Amino acid sequence: MSDAIKHECGLAFIRLLKPFSYYQQQKGTALYGLNKLYLLMEKQHNRGQDGAGIASVKLNAEPGYPFMHRLRSVAQQAIADLFSQVGKEFNELEKSQPDIRKHPGLMKGHLNFMGELLLGHLRYGTQGKNNVEFCHPFIKRDIIPARNLALAGNFNLVNTEELFNLVNVHPGDFQKQSDLAAMMEVVHHFIVKEDAANPGNMSIPGILKNAFQHFDGGYNVCGLIGNGDSFVIRDAHGIRPSYYYINNEVIVAASERAAIRTSFHVAENEVKELMPGQALIVKSDGTWTIEQILEPKPRRACSFERIYFSRGSDEKIYRERIGLGYRLSNNVLKAINNDLKHTIFSFIPNTAEVAFYGLLKGMEDFLNQIKVQRIMAWDKDFDEEKLTEMINRKIRVEKVAIKDVKMRTFITEDSNRSEMVQHVYDVTYGTVQPNVDTLVVIDDSIVRGTTLKESIVRMLSRLKPVKIIVVSSAPQIRYPDCYGIDMSKLGDFIAFKAALALLKDRGQMNLLDQLYDKCKDLREKGQLHTENVVKQVYGSFTPQEISAKIAELITPQEVDVPVEVIYQTIEDLHDACPGNLGDWYFTGNYPTPGGNRVVNMAFINFMEGKDVRGY
Repeated sequence: MSDAIKHECGLAFIRLLKPFSYYQQQKGTALYGLNKLYLLMEKQHNRGQDGAGIASVKLNAEPGYPFMHRLRSVAQQAIADLFSQVGKEFNELEKSQPDIRKHPGLMKGHLNFMGELLLGHLRYGTQGKNNVEFCHPFIKRDIIPARNLALAGNFNLVNTEELFNLVNVHPGDFQKQSDLAAMMEVVHHFIVKEDAANPGNMSIPGILKNAFQHFDGGYNVCGLIGNGDSFVIRDAHGIRPSYYYINNEVIVAASERAAIRTSFHVAENEVKELMPGQALIVKSDGTWTIEQILEPKPRRACSFERIYFSRGSDEKIYRERIGLGYRLSNNVLKAINNDLKHTIFSFIPNTAEVAFYGLLKGMEDFLNQIKVQRIMAWDKDFDEEKLTEMINRKIRVEKVAIKDVKMRTFITEDSNRSEMVQHVYDVTYGTVQPNVDTLVVIDDSIVRGTTLKESIVRMLSRLKPVKIIVVSSAPQIRYPDCYGIDMSKLGDFIAFKAALALLKDRGQMNLLDQLYDKCKDLREKGQLHTENVVKQVYGSFTPQEISAKIAELITPQEVDVPVEVIYQTIEDLHDACPGNLGDWYFTGNYPTPGGNRVVNMAFINFMEGKDVRGY
């Protein structure tokens, strides 16, 4: 992705079902659970690099002994920092007790994170600061074990103010900046109520039904309770991903299927998807159930997971990304007038590589059709040289764009900063025949277009192609996200800027004032959630008109090479990723009422010049 966006935290949960001595004997280490937690988190490192945290709960702890522990880090290598601290504690213990490895029970008593319940989280901050205080898990402590809670998740909520009011909490500055703080207060409120009503026999499904009915957003959340119970729950639309694996030794849950498969060496069909509105509930005695907590609503699983966020090592995601690239091939062929001989194909590192293979396959299929047609047309009028030349025709592929390390400026002048930004990407010289070849490069998505304009298009133009075609395996990003992706400001989107430019070209800028007045009226009536007003900004333009204007906007003034932009269509996106139809950032069709409220507030903020998110 040329425009970096923060997104999609990662979750890892492990419940050990055997005594630590079992893992010592069967797996060679009593630290089996911690080792697997580390693997699960590292295999989801792509989901969060702003910070990380872990929590554990020990079963059957004696009264007065701590049973819940938590550790968080915002170090540059946060996962490594966390587990180095855990390892340091073990190494110090081993110095004084050299034979401690032979006594798993003693290890549990001396090591904070030697718990049967383990929770890990990777943070990509979409709000709040990059302080350790904002890292999950959050915890609530109480002298009654059942009222202790560690909570972490991959989510955003759009109704935090209402949630605080629900439980009569007046949030401080920190709490106002954290969705998890609001969720924690609500969940803990119902835990306390349930424990008071049924001490020693809490109904976890009842707690979850009472609490999660109030949350407007997409989420995959895990909670560890001090009495040894635990749960993982997914939102009713299935917006955020959630997977689990269970055998007779362990119960595991994570944000990505591939992470579980790799960490536990299991087949695809052994890792199950937690379906929308469901919860995986594990009692303190290790028994587990899958409960339907929320009535499932139309599935709107996030399509960006398939386009970009999730690791491409998942076989289904890999095939879908291949399909996204393949479905762009016809429009690319039209743009190059089927002239494969004078076209070079490449990709913008590094996440667009798989879609590039799909686009390449589409080109190869077309070229093979041409080969067959030409050879058939020759009848017998060919010789070995002529046939060899035809058979050996290939799609021209080069690694044209190279992503360098992040450039930092040591002088703060704007002109100097702009010059340095240009060099985020470099090009491979000699790959393009100047003034002869067309250059096609694919990216997985175009959010702001800043890197394309300031770096990529400038650098590619130095190769002097006759034309640059930028292809996006995602459709045009037109609307803010409020369910876990850091795309919350309308004014940042290149598609929105293109629509404004078209309105200006056609003398229709008064439409913005009309829509602004309508949004303010809806806000006064408490009806901002009833419709997406911003759709009307794009209403009179075709996707092709928006794309053409985007091409203008990402072309630097001094570049004289023609630039064209080709986007994935919504229809082809759904065809390629049939299980993930959540497309609100492309279509404006939000799965929850809070989405409409967010997009309308984002528009109000834009019109009022406020550089803040819409929720």
